Amino acid sequence: MNIGIVGTGLIGGSFALAVKELGHSVCGYDASTSHLDRAVALKLVEAVDSLEDLASSCDLIAVCVPVDVVADVCDQLLSTGSSATIMELSSTKEVLAKALKNHPNRNQLVLTHPMAGTEFSGPDAAVEGLFKGKTTVLCDLHDSASSHVQRVRKIYEDIGMRCVELASEPHDVHVAYVSHISHISSFALSLTVLEKEKDEAQIFNLASGGFASTARLAKSNPDTWSPIFAQNRDHVLDVLDEYINVLASFRTALIKNNFDEVHALMSRANAIGPMLP
Repeated sequence: MNIGIVGTGLIGGSFALAVKELGHSVCGYDASTSHLDRAVALKLVEAVDSLEDLASSCDLIAVCVPVDVVADVCDQLLSTGSSATIMELSSTKEVLAKALKNHPNRNQLVLTHPMAGTEFSGPDAAVEGLFKGKTTVLCDLHDSASSHVQRVRKIYEDIGMRCVELASEPHDVHVAYVSHISHISSFALSLTVLEKEKDEAQIFNLASGGFASTARLAKSNPDTWSPIFAQNRDHVLDVLDEYINVLASFRTALIKNNFDEVHALMSRANAIGPMLP
């Protein structure tokens, strides 16, 4: 199968590696010529000059671009007249779903969100095996033709992913809890430490695995994450309010020297253990 990739960063590059391992041919397009040149140099993709060229030569096109441009890219691809299956891999869904709901070729598009990634970005961040053993969410399948859904489901399963189904709104609620608040927490922790500890040497001398793992996401690209927070603002605010309430509970218990309550809060938190992989 001829597969096209729009956006040759972490997700697009890793997807290219995964499907090439299956024997598919892969070509790519990126609005950033430097990214595309680098992706070609890394042998992630063969370059094409335009979205139209991609649409005319591919059976399946994976759109791996930031959330603030994904609707426009999908609209352009759907409007080329190509019969290709178009799958997008962005982190939010409600805004995109509403933007394209009335497009005459909407049924060629499958909304997906592979729950996989790292804190790095760009073609050099592409990782072999990034998707293996992970879950991908397929959204609003009633708006997509079954033939296109089957093709997308198969390619995900072939690269080692488990598929689940959700509507756009609950998807955005759930990812606010399991992904977006984690990034905000990491950014906030890093800002707190940088503000309180001006001596950088001390940060790195004392930092252990716990701090490194908690602050890891603070290395994520603001150009990627600011649009995500903008599109999922309402759900992120709901989650953030609850997170602040929990922090306040810890603070109040500490102020009152109520370490039984601190212990109780931590014990309740331990319940997350069996739910995690």
